[in-house]
Amino acid sequence: MKALRLFLLLAALWLAGIAIWIATGPEENDGTSADVALVLGAAVDGDSPSPVFAARLDHAIALYEKGRVAKLMLTGGRSDGDSLSEAAAGREYAIARGVAAEDILTEEISRTTRQNILEAQRVMKDEGVPTALVVSDPMHLRRAMLMARSLGLGAQPSATPHTRYRSWQTKAPFLLREVYFVHHFWLFDQ
Repeated sequence: MKALRLFLLLAALWLAGIAIWIATGPEENDGTSADVALVLGAAVDGDSPSPVFAARLDHAIALYEKGRVAKLMLTGGRSDGDSLSEAAAGREYAIARGVAAEDILTEEISRTTRQNILEAQRVMKDEGVPTALVVSDPMHLRRAMLMARSLGLGAQPSATPHTRYRSWQTKAPFLLREVYFVHHFWLFDQ
């Protein structure tokens, strides 16, 4: 019985530690620049980016406008029932906000974070753009950066300053999901 209690205590401490590590996000350098802002997809509503995806796009556009990136690398395929892929919806959104069409790269195959990064890396290699600022929500960036580094992508994190996950009612489920998926990545490299 003592061994079980000790195991449960250690497991709880481990999970709490991982949750804090994820919640604090990777260290960023606000002056870092790269070839592209690699925007991780996050669903579409009809033919428009979801609010979460729009926040990521807005941040990438700000990086572009500040000259910290020369291009946007938009990721994400089309889910059942969607009229556009995440990348296509993101492209339309960015162009409507002043990003030059020739400065937008897309991949429309991926359905998961790891696939977003892997497919983006292929496009980046074909286009000769080796470095990226990975753009996502603060709590998503730990896992995204683990994946980017495991794939050998020259990447630095750039968290969205405004996230749709503001209250603990929205943050807690997202954080629990990320704790699960970080462990899934460590165990299965997915």
